[in-house]
Amino acid sequence: MFRRRLSQMRSFSSSATGSPSRSRSTLPRLPVPDLRQTLDRYLASLEPLLLEDERLGKSSFESAYALRSKWAQSFESGIGKVLQERLHALDRASSDNWLNDNFWMQKAYLEWRAPLLVNSNWWLAFHDDDLIPQSALTGESSDNRAGITLWQMRRAAWLIHRMLEYKGKLDDGEIHPDTTRTGIWLRQNTQKMFNIGRIPAQFCDVICSPPPPDSPNSRKLLISIHNWFYAIDVYRESDSPTDIPQLVTPREIAARIRTVVLDVEQRLASGERALPVGVLSADDRDTWAANQQYLLSLHPKNRTAYQTMLSSVMALSLDHITYTIPPNAHQTYGPQGISQEALDSHLHTIRAHPLNVANRFYDKPFTIIVDPSTHAGATGEHAPCDALVPSIVAEYGIIQGIDKAVFDDTLDDTDPGSWQRLDWVADDKIRHACDAAHARAIKIVEDSDDSMLWFQGYGTDWIKGIAKFGPDAYIQMVLQLAWYKTRGEFTATYETVLTRMFKRGRTETLRTLTRESREWVLEMVDPKSTAAVRYAALQRAIKTHSRLTKEAATGRGIDRHLLGLRLMLRTENGEQALLFDDELFDRSQQWKLSTSGLSAGHLFRGTGFGAAYQDGYGINYLAAPDMIKFGIESKHSSPLTSTDRLKQSIVDSLYEMRILCSSSDVAGDYPVSSHL
Repeated sequence: MFRRRLSQMRSFSSSATGSPSRSRSTLPRLPVPDLRQTLDRYLASLEPLLLEDERLGKSSFESAYALRSKWAQSFESGIGKVLQERLHALDRASSDNWLNDNFWMQKAYLEWRAPLLVNSNWWLAFHDDDLIPQSALTGESSDNRAGITLWQMRRAAWLIHRMLEYKGKLDDGEIHPDTTRTGIWLRQNTQKMFNIGRIPAQFCDVICSPPPPDSPNSRKLLISIHNWFYAIDVYRESDSPTDIPQLVTPREIAARIRTVVLDVEQRLASGERALPVGVLSADDRDTWAANQQYLLSLHPKNRTAYQTMLSSVMALSLDHITYTIPPNAHQTYGPQGISQEALDSHLHTIRAHPLNVANRFYDKPFTIIVDPSTHAGATGEHAPCDALVPSIVAEYGIIQGIDKAVFDDTLDDTDPGSWQRLDWVADDKIRHACDAAHARAIKIVEDSDDSMLWFQGYGTDWIKGIAKFGPDAYIQMVLQLAWYKTRGEFTATYETVLTRMFKRGRTETLRTLTRESREWVLEMVDPKSTAAVRYAALQRAIKTHSRLTKEAATGRGIDRHLLGLRLMLRTENGEQALLFDDELFDRSQQWKLSTSGLSAGHLFRGTGFGAAYQDGYGINYLAAPDMIKFGIESKHSSPLTSTDRLKQSIVDSLYEMRILCSSSDVAGDYPVSSHL
């Protein structure tokens, strides 16, 4: 079973939204929700599932709901009261909050044993840089070394410099200072992107601590080319431990990258081939843990190289091929003349495909990827921070195109001491482990049915201005309708809501499938229903969704609370709760439709994350004023899913909803819904 996605991403504005006078210490603590309210909201979330069971002839709604109400009442007055008291005691003993301080990262990420590749790591494809020569965008170059092109190196250097520049400005308080809630939230979370890595361990991984600021590794950028790893200095060494290291120029970064590329070229010419250690990190976590321990035991050199990889500020993967999906007979094009095949080829390059899957280190929270045609993007390990955070950093890196004036044609004068190989002492056991991990990684990406949908019929301007609905709730209803039309049934649906208003807050679940959303979908597929009835049902569904969004964002969601209560249960002492033992408790959290909004996405071609279940979908959407982009992932091996089929169903649903909201039969008859 694929890893349940307990948190993903949600739309967020990088502008300050809190009171300008607030400081770090004024952020409130994440509350422990009221037990009775959580139980009531949980019971309400079961209603659409119980109604479906009744429709399918499994059990009557009234009897099944009465049974769960009885269990909830018994829970509240019995073991639930004890668990709530324990959770409050835990909160009092926690420095920041009861959730993040104690078990969130472990339960949501580090205990999961599935490979990070596709299943957990997110991916984000950038738009091309218009300031790069057109010939470079096709991969043409008179200076192609080991498959790496001149402009590929330059764009990589430019992006790395811009993103580290953003990090420096954030650290210095030059942008988003700690006097705003946004500044507090963004600075705390951005710090988790850099100079760390995930370390595999049996049963539960760990996140390494960042190195001291004066450590040489803290100044290094990790680079992978042709499956070899290198490190280059991207900060100058400080004169004293109290001085802040200075970021080198884009030209210096490009020069050091070129030195590495020339070294790779010489190694290839001599017949040397890399030991693809990076692909071991794409494997099952327990398998990777065993291989990592064995690899580090072979020689101290291996431990040194591995520590450099973990402690490096971030990673850069330079691919030596431009991946291209063969075009079909009926190509479609986006507004910028980008074909569907070009979009998906770019997306797969960032996610990973069989030809570049070993040229990565999947345990780093932030990796920039650039191919010979200068197509670029980012991917990252999800545990330290939610993917919205690196997307904000990426936007800063992309928004200003490359300045050709900072580069010239002579890049061979770099300091030879500013880079190093990260090589390994290996034996046949490790070589065989790499081969086996590589084969398994290829199966994962080949089974990933990953594609972008650029819907250009309308966007958030029309949804807000004409339909008079909030875009996020509207899009969530689109997905409910599209899912049902392809499956003929409903499923538990996950949407992430940020709890960033709280100290060290991360996310909460919004259960999109509600009694109201179900009723609306059934009206939409009922040929006897009228536009007025459908529109009224849509308003009720969106009103409920907006209320749930507010509750989740303000610490009144249910899923994190239920998780905390369950973890307070002392099963070793014979404690149990019928509420948790109920099969519907688990089924209500089987997120076969796992969804998340990111931003308007003006600078991104596409995005994505893996489906949480073998027969489900992972959907990330970018809602702009005049278009909506959907990144959709499912599994080729599942006969129940098809990304292309769902894409078409989403398009059909979007047009159906436009017709509904534009109908003269409904215009002006109902009050305007919340724009949340």
